[in-house]
Amino acid sequence: MPSVPARVLVVVPAYNEEEAVGGVIAEITAALPQATCLVVDDGSSDATAEVAAAAGASVARLPFNLGVGGAMRLGFKYAQERGYAAVVQIDADGQHDPRAVPALLERLADADVVIGARFAGEGEYQVHWLRRWAMRSIAAVLSRSAGARLTDATSGFKACGPRAIALFAENMPAEYLGDTVEALVIAARAGCRITQVPVVMRARMGGKPSHNPLLAAVYLLRAFVALGFAYVRPAPRFTQGAA
Repeated sequence: MPSVPARVLVVVPAYNEEEAVGGVIAEITAALPQATCLVVDDGSSDATAEVAAAAGASVARLPFNLGVGGAMRLGFKYAQERGYAAVVQIDADGQHDPRAVPALLERLADADVVIGARFAGEGEYQVHWLRRWAMRSIAAVLSRSAGARLTDATSGFKACGPRAIALFAENMPAEYLGDTVEALVIAARAGCRITQVPVVMRARMGGKPSHNPLLAAVYLLRAFVALGFAYVRPAPRFTQGAA
């Protein structure tokens, strides 16, 4: 049976998620009792930080909203400075099931980045057809770069090993979709091994999801712009053996 990293940091980027973040932390604690949970409060204007701290998580507060990429870069720096062997990204809205994390961590035995993939045969997660077409198209492009079949390049549910931690601590982009699409391009161009594990995506624990054809079209445009910029930008400087 594959081994699971001994020191795991679960990073939860959170922006105005006071309704859901307490329940998410409780689930993480139950599913991963040996892991450390770090909530990065991304400039929230509500009680996200207070609820997270009361639920038992460590909390880092950003002075203003940087987006998921900026919050995750802080999380990767925290992990690198404290010697964590793996970082798991879990959303604060409750859509990611922490019980799937051990399966992601096991795959780190032969990969640097493991994606929790929504469209890989598990669950019945649905999105607007335009958005899903964009996701599939981007995944097809990234599959060629990664040298592995990927079905969900925009998933925020991921596990990263030491090489990816070192890479993202310095190179995690903060732009829209930077923590997903562009981060995977950066990892592939740096020689990181990328794979995926099928996961079930759940409904949000709090807040309101957006289901709107106009927003789906905007997502489509922004996703392809993010992909284009990812390939145009110079590859990051990275030592292959970095840990």
